[in-house]
Order: sequence, then C-alpha cells, then structure tokens
Amino acid sequence: MIPSMAVLARIRRRTWEVLEVARSGDALSRSVDVMIMSLVVANVIAVVLESVPSIHARYADLFLGFEQVSVAAFSAELVGRVWAASETVRPGETSLRARLRFLRSPMALADIAAIAPFYLATFSAFDLRFLRMMRLLRLLKLTRYSTALRRMGDVVRLQRNALGAALVLLSFAVLFTASLVHLVEAEAQPEAFGSIPDAMWWAVVTLTTVGYGDVAPITPMGKLMAALISVVGIGMVALPTSLLASGFSHIMSRNRESLEGEMSLALEDGLMTEEEVASYQALARRLHVDPEIADEIFQAALEHYDESRGYSRCPHCGKNITS
Repeated sequence: MIPSMAVLARIRRRTWEVLEVARSGDALSRSVDVMIMSLVVANVIAVVLESVPSIHARYADLFLGFEQVSVAAFSAELVGRVWAASETVRPGETSLRARLRFLRSPMALADIAAIAPFYLATFSAFDLRFLRMMRLLRLLKLTRYSTALRRMGDVVRLQRNALGAALVLLSFAVLFTASLVHLVEAEAQPEAFGSIPDAMWWAVVTLTTVGYGDVAPITPMGKLMAALISVVGIGMVALPTSLLASGFSHIMSRNRESLEGEMSLALEDGLMTEEEVASYQALARRLHVDPEIADEIFQAALEHYDESRGYSRCPHCGKNITS
C-alpha cells in the first residue's frame, strides 16, 4: 500500500528532526547524533592506522569493509537530509529549491566531502594515497554537532574582510622581506638567497616567528634586518589572533543581547507560555549559545521581573513567574 501524502509528510518531518542536532528530550535524534559522531571518529582512527604498512597489510580487508559500511551510512544520511530539506522551505520557495539551497550549504558540502573520496576511487584512477588523506575531511561533519566549531565559523564569516586584509598585508610583508634579504645575502649565500622565491621560505619562517634555523643571514646587514623583521613578525602574527578574539567577543555579546531581547518580548504581557519558552530555546540553539549561558539569561530575566505582580509556574524551570 502506498503511504498517503500526510503520512509521507510526517515521516519527512520526523526524518529532518532526527537528522538535525537533537533537541532536548529527543532520544532517537540524540542516538543518531552519537552514532554519526562515533563513526566519524572511528574513520579518522582507521585512516591513521591504515597509514602504517604492517597494519594495513594485515587488516586490509577489514579496513575496506569498514570503509564501505561508513560510506553507505554517510550516503544514506545525506540522501535523507536532502529529501527532508523540503521541511525548511521558505515563503514562495518550492521544495526543489529548498533542497538545492541545502546542497549549497557548508554542512551539506561537508557531507559530500565525506563520501566523495570513496566514489572518486571507485570510478576514476586517482592516487589512492591522496584519496586516503581526503577521508580526513570527514572531520568536517563534526562541526554540525560542535558549538565551539560552529561559533568559530561564525567568527570567520564576521571577520572575513579584516582577515582577508591581514592576509594581503602578510603577503606584501613576505614579498618585501624576501626582496630585501635577497639583495643583502645573495652573494654570500646564493644557494639560500640567490633569488626572491628562494628567500621567501626564510621570510615566511621569520615573519611567523617559527625560526627553523635551516637558513639564516650571515652578513652584518642581513643579521640586522633579521632582527628587525622578527620584531615586525610578532605584530603580524598577533593581528589575525586579535581579529578572531574580537570577533568571538562581538558574537557572544550579540547573541546574549538577542536572547535577552527574546525574554523581554516574552514577558511583556506578563505571561510566559510553553510556546514562548520553546521559541527562546530554539533561538538559543540557532545562535549556538551554550545551554548553561542560555539558562543563566533565562533565570536572570525572571529574577529581575516585577515581583509585585501575581505569579504562575514557568514550564521551563519550574520557577514562579508573573501571570
């Protein structure tokens, strides 16, 4: 018997809920999340062990079988997400467009990258060692379940223009430094500084304050330049770090203000309903706010509310709130 449209719609909706990051109390979705994360970690461990020739020779069939099972699971997950993505359809958007929009999302691209090496190796003559390393891209799937990694992505998107400018500035500094040291050291060390491209390796290592020491200036002018460039390099490395720290601070402050605003709107009528609590919790998840912080904001809003009015019980935490 062919399921009715209503049944298919319910199945599709439940599929989307299960495959998305689990909500509080959804045991099935939580179990699926744990299974996928465990499978990703197991795949990374398999890639590492498979690189050891003696282990690979002994357990080659086991590694191949595990890879096939993993790809089947990841492929089924991706197909399920694409099918259920129509649940995210926007006003005026068709189901097909919603699915295409999902396929262009960073998380969908991470899912595709997780299975692409297997299919590339099956249907083309790629270097298997390269494809084996590409399997490490499956780590990207963990960003769906990690608040910290998602927040890092938000920070990079927020500061992308500033980070791009810092990268351009660093590139100019490398080129300029390599050109100067080439002029000063070319005659003394033609094998290391005989050309600007040769000198770029030393420039990168010095500006990033790594200092491998495999090549170094030997002339007095070259040593003086190296000292000055090392000092400049400290500031160059600190620039992207400060941008990321500033971005983290801005996003944390912005998300906190958004949650506080949601609470203020919910309490305007003096009544906190279950729907308003659910809306608040959904906003906290979308903003990648840690549950402990979201609960602190929730409790603080209740404690600072006008205690001179009547009270009713909050469905979220059991505390009394105005009614």
